[in-house]
Amino acid sequence: MVTAAQPLPVRAAPRPRFPAVRHLGPHWYAAVMGTAAVATGGATLPVRVPGLRTACAAVWALSLVLLAALLTARALHWRHHRDQARAHLRDPAAAPFYGCLAMALLAVGGGAPAAGADWLGARTALALDAGLFAAGTAVGLAAAVAVPYLMAVHHRAGQPEASPVWLLPVVAPMVSAALGPRLVPLLPAGQARETLLLGCVALFGLSLLATLALLPLVLARLLTAGPLPLALTPALFLVLGPLGQSTTAVGAFADAAPGVVPAPYAQGFGVLAVLYGVPVMGFALLWLALAAAHVLRARRRGMGFAMTWWAFTFPVGTCVTGAAALARHTHLAVYAGLAAVLYVLLAAAWTTAAAHTARGLFSGALLAAPPPAPAAPRPVTARTRSGAVR
Repeated sequence: MVTAAQPLPVRAAPRPRFPAVRHLGPHWYAAVMGTAAVATGGATLPVRVPGLRTACAAVWALSLVLLAALLTARALHWRHHRDQARAHLRDPAAAPFYGCLAMALLAVGGGAPAAGADWLGARTALALDAGLFAAGTAVGLAAAVAVPYLMAVHHRAGQPEASPVWLLPVVAPMVSAALGPRLVPLLPAGQARETLLLGCVALFGLSLLATLALLPLVLARLLTAGPLPLALTPALFLVLGPLGQSTTAVGAFADAAPGVVPAPYAQGFGVLAVLYGVPVMGFALLWLALAAAHVLRARRRGMGFAMTWWAFTFPVGTCVTGAAALARHTHLAVYAGLAAVLYVLLAAAWTTAAAHTARGLFSGALLAAPPPAPAAPRPVTARTRSGAVR
C-alpha cells in the first residue's frame, strides 16, 4: 500500500525583536539637541532670571537621559533591523540626519559644565564634556565626509530635492569648534593648548566653507522651485544653525586665545569675534524672519506636527549663544536683549515640540511605519490609450 507523502510543515517567519524601534531614524537625535540647547542657552544667558539656573540643570539632566535612551534604542535598531538602518543610509532624505548624532553628543557634553556642574560637580562635568566632545567630533568628521560621499555616489539627488537638511552633516564640526575652546585650559600650557585652539579654528573653517557651498543650493531651490513641502517647511530654521554656531565659535576663540597664542593673534581673535559675528547675526535675523514667514504660510495651509518641528529648537539655541557672545565682546545691551528674546522663542518652541512628541510617542504614531509611497503612474502605451478611448 502506497501512502501519500505528507507536506512538510511551513515554518512561520520569525517575528523581529523590538519592533517599536524599527522605524526609529537618526532624526530623533534632534530632540536631544533641542533639549540640551534649552539648558545651555539659559545657563549662558547674559540676563539673570531667578530660578533659571535650577531649571536649566533639570532640562540638561533630561537631555542626558534622552541621549542614553536614544543611543540604546538606536543600537537595538542597528542590531535587529539592519535592513531598515541601511535603507536610511540609502535615503537622501534620512542620511543627512546622521550629523545629528554628533551634535547630540556635543550638545549634551557642552551643557555639562554650564548647566550640569551643580549636580555633577565641576570635575565630573568637565570629564563628561571632554569625553563627549572627543566622541562627537570624531562622529561629526566622519559624517561630514561620508554623507556627502553617499549623496554624490549613491543618492544623486537633483536640485528640486535640495533642502536645508543637507547642511546637517557639515554643521557638526562647527559645534565642535564652538565647544572645544572651553577645554583648552584643561591641557598643559604650550603647544597642547595652542594645537586644540587652532584645531577648533580648522573645524570652524571646514564647516563654514562647506556651508557656503551648500547654502546657495538651498536658496536657489526656494527661489526657482517654490516653497518646501508643508511637513519639511520647519527645516528652513536649520540654516540658523551654522550662522549662530559660527558666531558662538568666534566668541569662544576670543575668550580662549589670551595666553594661548601670541599676542597679535590673540587680539585678532577679539576683533574677529565682532567683525564676523555682527554681520552674520544680522543675516541670521533676516533668515529667521524669512523662515518664520514660510512656516506661517505652511501653517495656514494645514501643516501639522512632524519631527521637523525640532528644527525650531537647536538652531535658535545657537543664535541665543551667538547673541550672548556678542553681548560679552561688544558690551552692548542690545545683544543681551536679543539673546533674551531669542531664548523666550526657544523655550516656547521646545515646549511645543516636546509636548507633541510625547503625545505621539504615547499614541505610537511617531514610531509607526511611514505610509507607502504612491505608486508610479503606468506608462502610456498604444494598448492603454486604446483602452481609455473605449
